[in-house]
Amino acid sequence: MSDRNQRAIRAWTNLATAYSRMNLAAAEVIMRRTHRMAIGMMTPPEAAGMVLEKATAFATAAERAAVAAASGGDMTKIASAALRPYDAKTRSNVRKLRK
Repeated sequence: MSDRNQRAIRAWTNLATAYSRMNLAAAEVIMRRTHRMAIGMMTPPEAAGMVLEKATAFATAAERAAVAAASGGDMTKIASAALRPYDAKTRSNVRKLRK
């Protein structure tokens, strides 16, 4: 297998791994927030932040993907750039909600 093919496989594997990690973190956030809502522990500011963080993450992801595309990045670099803000936010939420 050529070096180019190995790099492509590694890039797609890294992207799939990051996406899976983000999905697991998101599932945990949903579970923990649903529990907080069910037992009446969610504050109004937390509920508002829950909605607003999606728009912020989307805007940041779109910007980073556009920069990666404009810089000549391939599909995996563009997708990875777009995924990073979501991954960072979900991991941050998990850390916060585990306390």
